[in-house]
Amino acid sequence: MLIAERRRRLLEHVRDRGYVSFRELADALHISESTVRRDLRSMVSDGLLTATRGGVGPAWPAAAPPGGPTAVHDRAGAATDPRGDDGSDPQRAGREAIAAAAAALVAPGSAILLGPGRTTTALARNLAAISHLTVVTNSVTVTDALVPAPQIDVLLIGGALRRSIGAVVGPITEQALQGLRGAQVFLSGEGVTAERGLTTPNVFAAATDQAMMAAGSQVVVLADHTKLGRDTMCQTVPSDRMDILVTDERADGAVVRRLRAEGIDVRIA
Repeated sequence: MLIAERRRRLLEHVRDRGYVSFRELADALHISESTVRRDLRSMVSDGLLTATRGGVGPAWPAAAPPGGPTAVHDRAGAATDPRGDDGSDPQRAGREAIAAAAAALVAPGSAILLGPGRTTTALARNLAAISHLTVVTNSVTVTDALVPAPQIDVLLIGGALRRSIGAVVGPITEQALQGLRGAQVFLSGEGVTAERGLTTPNVFAAATDQAMMAAGSQVVVLADHTKLGRDTMCQTVPSDRMDILVTDERADGAVVRRLRAEGIDVRIA
């Protein structure tokens, strides 16, 4: 992997997850921890990331300005949105296409579950046109996206706030999900393979994602092309529990064929 591509993926991963440890980044990119540390030192020096104990975080201020999301300034001094909603996300077009295709799967009057992530947040924004919908979520950004849609009932699950992923996780969250059932659950992660299904490097999110999966009658995974063929530490949705995978048109054809061979309905947005 070229240095520029590796650092682009490191930056994208940190912006997507928030605080990330060196070990998590090494696992996510399948590179050594020493390589991660060397790249991150350079990126922190360039002002792209903020160093923390044992890892790194995005280079944006802690407090958002009134009336808008927190701003982060790139090296040219231009303000960007940490959620990637201003075009700074290189996969934004793919994510938006996936979100639109996923929204078409949702029936009015149904109850669904949405996990955390930029693509599921984009899906939430696409649900505004659907009437009489109930959404169960543990994601702060999904909840925020649904605030302007009064026709959607939102059930925000409680638990311990994990700032790095903008969601609540842990035993309290998992227990609350045990008594719920939805027509569909929409989840995203950091890797999708035919062998292991959906995976994430975040151990704190994995158990909660598994509880959300168990609460959904139909499991829909949202993953842009950069996630296909990648395998990270924690399995969340095994291949045999994945009913539908929605990805974008840049998805690797060989990976798509292997996923379909496992009986997964792969939709190309």
